Amino acid sequence: MAEGHRVVVVGAGFGGLQCARELRDEPVQVTLVDRHNYHLFTPLLYQVASCLLNPSEVAAPLRKVFRSARNVRIRVGEVQSIDLAERRVHLADGTHLEYDDVVIAAGSTANYFGNDDLARDVLGLKDLGQAIELRNHVLACLESAALSEDDEDRRCHLTFCIVGGGPTGVEYAGALAELVRLVLPDEYPEIDPAAVRIVVLEGADRVLPAFPPGLSNYGQRELERRGVEVHTNQLVAKASKTHVETRAGMHIDTRTIVWTAGVRPTDLVATVAPQVAENRFDVDDHLRVNGAAHAYAIGDAAAGRDHHGKVLPMLSPPAMQEGRFVARHILASRRGRDTRAFRYHDKGTLATIGRTAAVGVVGPLQFTGFLGWLVWLAVHLYYLIGFENRVRVLMRWAWYYVRYDRPVRALIDARSPQP
Repeated sequence: MAEGHRVVVVGAGFGGLQCARELRDEPVQVTLVDRHNYHLFTPLLYQVASCLLNPSEVAAPLRKVFRSARNVRIRVGEVQSIDLAERRVHLADGTHLEYDDVVIAAGSTANYFGNDDLARDVLGLKDLGQAIELRNHVLACLESAALSEDDEDRRCHLTFCIVGGGPTGVEYAGALAELVRLVLPDEYPEIDPAAVRIVVLEGADRVLPAFPPGLSNYGQRELERRGVEVHTNQLVAKASKTHVETRAGMHIDTRTIVWTAGVRPTDLVATVAPQVAENRFDVDDHLRVNGAAHAYAIGDAAAGRDHHGKVLPMLSPPAMQEGRFVARHILASRRGRDTRAFRYHDKGTLATIGRTAAVGVVGPLQFTGFLGWLVWLAVHLYYLIGFENRVRVLMRWAWYYVRYDRPVRALIDARSPQP
């Protein structure tokens, strides 16, 4: 382990991982702290939930990623607080880590917009546990519908409501529609595929609101072509395990409510320093937390800004660029060198609706259809961590493309003993 300057990176998401990788084999001592012992590739989490990928194919073990890095150590634990004055990171187990520089990349959690009671009755799609729970839940609903002799009960089990028409909601809705179309006809003869209802509720006036209107319209048409109902200008008022109601008066009886309506910074942010936009850390143009010269914030935790002064979105590309920038700034500061201010380079945004259909914006270029889908495939394979995972995911996608199959459909109760 390298001696000397101590850097603690809080969070092994996209920003934290990139920061630690940039610091590997440099003359600093790095400790990467996360609640999990893996980095999760969240853009493909919906494919775990829709029975296409195995959990291990989107999770890269951190110790494996850094096994050849002599100056990087992994600490599995939950950060409880950060003392900026004493330069200490306190963990939930009562221990603490001292630092010379800390990089806060704590990520985000689901945003229920002040109605946290929803968390009890909806299914999330933010972490690996939630994706597996959602996959099991959907498969259990199909099994229950196949056995039910009550029409109303069957209808409720076959109604799937997705709250949020952003990329995650649209991608999951499209994947779920394809799962139903591929699996039901041959494997569930008791169920009429036409009885399955998939509903997307979006509070804005169009799905994919971060994309240009033309691409949003294309995304909605593709969803509807796959049998998905899309309802815009529908904000959820209340939900339970049996139904969901919107402020506009829509009532849907369902056993499945998937929440993809937005994210917010984790609660850790509120305990450390004052925040600004969207309760994210106020940072300077070198991503240092204002008032704390040796604390940096990146990704969803930070209100980093583009060259227009607009707060950057809570997406992986800004987090990755910020992570690399902060690592280089720390090294330059150690060597007594000045660095330029952080400038975000927008490399575009992509979302897939399903097989051979996607939308993308890269600079002035816009992609739809098969071309957009190919771009989406290439980009996600490129950024997936680990050569082995890339090969496995590519093989899964090839199998799905040729055989029209969703192979990961075991309904497993993690609490039950295995034979």
